Formats: sequence, structure tokens, C-alpha cells
Amino acid sequence: MSTGYQQATIPVADPQAFGALRGAIESAFSSTRVADFLKSLEGARLRIRDFEIVIGKGMLGSKAQGEYTRLGDGDQGQIREFYLAALEHVAPELRQKFFKLYAYY
Repeated sequence: MSTGYQQATIPVADPQAFGALRGAIESAFSSTRVADFLKSLEGARLRIRDFEIVIGKGMLGSKAQGEYTRLGDGDQGQIREFYLAALEHVAPELRQKFFKLYAYY
């Protein structure tokens, strides 16, 4: 009998680059830095869900884009999914304050 949906685990091909990016995302969305991260996105007029643009503009650190391009398609997909999950876990009051970053349009 099934206990519910479980996402399949996909092995990471480049653990070093993947780990560096995951760390950068965790840092940006940490409780002590997330407000500054959102403020920097707002100042750059970026939408939070545009991951490739956010990473391309260096918003996740100067080395993040290079690490991202090193990854294969599967690892890139997992990092994008991790980033999108992280942005959904931002506290509701911060999401409200920066509602334009989260808007779908």
C-alpha cells in the first residue's frame, strides 16, 4: 500500500558544482539574508521566478552562473526546482512586502 507521493531521487552528476549552487541558494534564502536578497532583486527590477536571469545577473554570487553552466541538464533542472521551492518558503509577510517580485505577469 502506498503512503503517498514521493518524488524520485535523481543522482547528481556534478556534486561539487551542485553543492556550491545549493549553498548559494540556501544562503540567499536564509532568514538572515532573504530580505536583502529580495531587496536586491527589486532594485535590479528582476522577477524572482526568472531563475536563469537571476543567476545570470550574479544575484546568487559571482561564481554561481559558471557553476550552473557546468551542470548537465538533469542537475540544472534539480537546481531550478530547489530554487523555486526555496522562494515559495519565504515568510508570507516578506512575500507581501515584495509582492511585485512574486507577481505572475
